[in-house]
Amino acid sequence: MTKMSIRSIREKNAIIDRIIDVFREKDGFLILGHKSPDEDCIASMVAVSLLLSKFTREVSICLSGSVHPHFHYLLNICRYNTISVLGSCGDLQRSYGAVVVCDTPKPSMIESFDHVKPLMERPGTLIIEIDHHIGGDSEYIGNEGYRLVTEASSTSELVGHLAFKLSAKRDLLERFQIEDLLSRNLVLAILTGIIGDTNMGQFLGSRRERKYYNYFSTVLNRILIAKTVKATNFANIEDIFTELQKHSSKEEKCFDFVMSRKRFTASVGFVLLTDDEMDALRKNYDSDTFISVTRAAANSLAEESGKLGLVVYTEGRGEKALVQFRLRRSHLYRGFDLREVLSRFAIADGGGHEGAIGFRMPGGDIVNIEDFVARLLSGIETVLGMVG
Repeated sequence: MTKMSIRSIREKNAIIDRIIDVFREKDGFLILGHKSPDEDCIASMVAVSLLLSKFTREVSICLSGSVHPHFHYLLNICRYNTISVLGSCGDLQRSYGAVVVCDTPKPSMIESFDHVKPLMERPGTLIIEIDHHIGGDSEYIGNEGYRLVTEASSTSELVGHLAFKLSAKRDLLERFQIEDLLSRNLVLAILTGIIGDTNMGQFLGSRRERKYYNYFSTVLNRILIAKTVKATNFANIEDIFTELQKHSSKEEKCFDFVMSRKRFTASVGFVLLTDDEMDALRKNYDSDTFISVTRAAANSLAEESGKLGLVVYTEGRGEKALVQFRLRRSHLYRGFDLREVLSRFAIADGGGHEGAIGFRMPGGDIVNIEDFVARLLSGIETVLGMVG
């Protein structure tokens, strides 16, 4: 089933109440996200874990790959709050009463899916889903009635909504002796996801998304300022954004290499990396650095073109090769929802939100990558001409 926005406030509140009941009643939670997790994915996983820790629940986060240094402060928060971060999810040593999947468009994109699938399919395991990816090539993951899946600026915004609803349940908080639900660490995690996924609100197009982004970012920023006491800590939303925008010298070199290959159509700035170029990049840069750079490059290309930015590269060689596409929209251009690309071109393996999408295709399905990208760009130009 393709994901759709929750139909009413009443239904959303009922789902949130059910999720809170699970937090209150079950113990042993495994938190999952998508492969190559970005700001919103990691931040929402950490924020959910912090909420569960308020109820003194045992919580484990599955992060099989290395994590970009930008996010180390989030992992430190987990360590300080006795939240287990699993460096490998291949051998889960315990059973879990519930699984929470954050910011993941569909099951096949879950980190270490082959390893966690048996656990998720085990009778009695409840699966909660929190996600803002709707439409396109999306697919529900959570149990019906436990899917907090709807339009939002980010998944972290939905976790913030859950936290605000929980903060109003005074009797429940008193019963569990929770005195500071909206703690500084929780607020910091939620803000990281909200501003990181939207590039400080620049990727948002709809009036609704901008309204809720402005509300949550403003309220949470005030709380963060009020609860920050040391000058060395992140004191406000601008400090967080600055940290997320930092690039190491190694990233700068990789970024410069990628951007030296840029080309332009009328509406799209794009980079198509050849197999030889990818071989050179793999020798000098790890996967996390390269993925971080391709996101930044797609953003930069979008701003330079004034409309869209696209980065295309091949991952692997031979029969298992995958061609990866990262498409971003300029913050000044809001006339087109990028998820339309997935549906209009019948792309099966992809997802994202209206300002940023990613998709991939088997290398064997593409005879000539230059010709394929040229046809894709021509098709995108045609669609953009139709919407104006």
